Amino acid sequence: MNTPTSSKPKALIVIPSAALLPLTEPAGHPGVSTGFYLVELAQILKEFGDAYDFTFATPGGIVPQLEINGLALSMHAGAKFSSATVSATAAQAFRFDADTFRAKRPHLVARRDSELALARSYLGRVPVSEALPGSDKEVVVLRDELIKSMQDLPEHTYLSIEQLVHRHRDPENSFDLGAFDFVHMPGGHAPMVDFIDNPWLGELLHTLRENRVLISLICHAPIAMASAKYRVSPDGTVVTDPEHAFNGVRVTTVAKSAELFVLSNGYLKIPGKKVRMGYFIDEALRDAGYQVQTTTNPTATKVIWEEGVRLLTSNGPQAIDEHTARLRTLLPRH
Repeated sequence: MNTPTSSKPKALIVIPSAALLPLTEPAGHPGVSTGFYLVELAQILKEFGDAYDFTFATPGGIVPQLEINGLALSMHAGAKFSSATVSATAAQAFRFDADTFRAKRPHLVARRDSELALARSYLGRVPVSEALPGSDKEVVVLRDELIKSMQDLPEHTYLSIEQLVHRHRDPENSFDLGAFDFVHMPGGHAPMVDFIDNPWLGELLHTLRENRVLISLICHAPIAMASAKYRVSPDGTVVTDPEHAFNGVRVTTVAKSAELFVLSNGYLKIPGKKVRMGYFIDEALRDAGYQVQTTTNPTATKVIWEEGVRLLTSNGPQAIDEHTARLRTLLPRH
């Protein structure tokens, strides 16, 4: 599955694989279990799976970890994310029962089930992040069910970003990054760890751009653009260029206000403690030279297309349906 050989068009999927998110507060905290958001990947697999062959990679070539908190039913509500979250919070406040909760949300359960089926098919057995003190009550129940459902699946292998670049450069290897129609990278908090300050990711992004491959990033994944200041020469020398070709383009990502909510009221909340991560993505991207556009309402949908560098970004799970639809219009029909 990771090495397509058919005549189908090709797409590259780069999944963040960090399993631990460092915290700057509380002081001395070891970090929280994290991973990638399936909802920000599965819709791409669903939309393009029949027509495309996918190649899967992670930054270091290790198996990615599925973020359990990204499987909360409200995350699958698309543009209705905000109202679904409010409803879920109210329903879980007293006398919570997972079966009753699910029975009242059959469409969201069906969507999540179909996405988990895609994950089992394309990704095989993957580790699942730990439930946290602020985790949605229903996904705490789901976690044990999910791990059991994957225990007999094979564990797939993943190319590293460095391997992608080396294979592309090897004249004796038929692998060609220019043969991909697009690359998609999902979010979750994992990209905050392994998509930033990553020279090989910078080299990959520029090689894709030079070959006119569409780059698709959602939620936390746009932090990858902070690595675009790097190039890696054939001899392995890392060069930093602050005036690179992506510099100054428009991007969107998860807003600081949304992150603050997750830290103070959501699943990253640690009761009785002030919780802070090392940085906020929108601020880091502005510091890296990008025009960052976010929404006043952090649950609203925003999608930005920069045609000159063929870069599509959007701001969170609420945007995945619009993001995927826009991606479809930008790609050749097969």
